[in-house]
Amino acid sequence: MNDRAWIATRKGLFELRRGAQGWATAHVSFLGEPVSMVLPPRSDGRMLAALNLGHFGVKVHASDDAGATWQEVATPAYPPQPEGATGPAWKLVQIWSMEAAHGTVWAGTLPGGLFRSADFGRSWQLVESLWSRPERLEWFGGGYDVPGIHSICPHPTQAQETLIAISCGGVWVTRDDGESWSLQAEGLHADYMPPERAADPNIQDVHRVVRCVSQPDKLWCQHHNGIWRSSDNAASWQRIANVPASSFGFAVAVHPSDGDCAWFAPAAADQQRIPIDGALIVNRTRDGGRSFDTLRSGLPRSDCYDLVYRHGLAVADDGRTLLMGSTTGGLWASGDAGDSWTTVFAHLPPIYAVRFG
Repeated sequence: MNDRAWIATRKGLFELRRGAQGWATAHVSFLGEPVSMVLPPRSDGRMLAALNLGHFGVKVHASDDAGATWQEVATPAYPPQPEGATGPAWKLVQIWSMEAAHGTVWAGTLPGGLFRSADFGRSWQLVESLWSRPERLEWFGGGYDVPGIHSICPHPTQAQETLIAISCGGVWVTRDDGESWSLQAEGLHADYMPPERAADPNIQDVHRVVRCVSQPDKLWCQHHNGIWRSSDNAASWQRIANVPASSFGFAVAVHPSDGDCAWFAPAAADQQRIPIDGALIVNRTRDGGRSFDTLRSGLPRSDCYDLVYRHGLAVADDGRTLLMGSTTGGLWASGDAGDSWTTVFAHLPPIYAVRFG
């Protein structure tokens, strides 16, 4: 759906609709409460929202009427931590990502566990095959104190195959519906590590990975140290050179039918994490990263400190409609593939995720 979007923020979940006058708020759920992720409704109206209520913990709510009403449902839960077990505490900190495909809902969490549901959120099971990997003990936190799964990319036609990305833990793929996993981060490079560990696929700080729905072998990766792409379904990754302004950032979106077209929201690395020179821009490539257009029409040109989080940039099924939300509550829309932008809101709560559907 190109004319409905969901904005998950620190102070609620905003449903937007696009009409003749542009985008406007249609409904607000969980006003005042932090919504870390939303899973847009399927055809029968069933959808999920993940909340992080601090002292009261992580909660999951489900709606059967496309967000009009909600009911609290089961929350992913870790098993008891064995005595003497090393690594992060076996305790749910946050639900950072959710995707649904082929009858399964996947939830990526901090501290790095992947959960699945076969009944759209009524119950959850920890994917033990990933959690029990010995490599997990080397994962570490990037944006948070503990590792987390922020990207889940189900294969659109191969029901047994799903790719996930972890900060900081590289890229992992299952091709047998979660029974086993392989580490597929060959070619990524962590400049922040000692030289002998920089190419280690298990400690890569991947900020976001997205897959082209119509060309599923084509993937894009926004990494802590640059931009990479894969044209062989993550078997290898190639670094993109000569990115204008900055190759640092968190968000990436890929065209649903053209895997060579992708959008990025660059920022000044590494300590500042604000737009370069106070001007918000979007970089777009249409040729697989060989060249870029720097898009700024309608975006703030000065005194801008908006950072776009990992899930803050989204493209609709038409490949032309985009929404971009920031940490300081700015929301911008484009109807021409990013050539021009309009301000939808300037004062929303900090935006965690933007999704169409």
